[in-house]
Amino acid sequence: MRRVGEVVRTAQGLAILRCSDEAHPDIGTDVVDSELESVGRVVDVFGPVERPYLAVSPADGVALPTLLGEKLYAR
Repeated sequence: MRRVGEVVRTAQGLAILRCSDEAHPDIGTDVVDSELESVGRVVDVFGPVERPYLAVSPADGVALPTLLGEKLYAR
């Protein structure tokens, strides 16, 4: 498990994460929180190469507003 980044906002039903560095997970990667609970799946990578953003589609039952500020991890 490796840290992906932090949720900086929500938009159009997606959680937007800012990556910690230029290494980012591939589209389709499962994303979990610090308690290893499934949060969703990466659906897009965009922005600057040095620290891209990720768009994560939330899993069923995940409330997007509760994710703001959370650090998420790739499984």
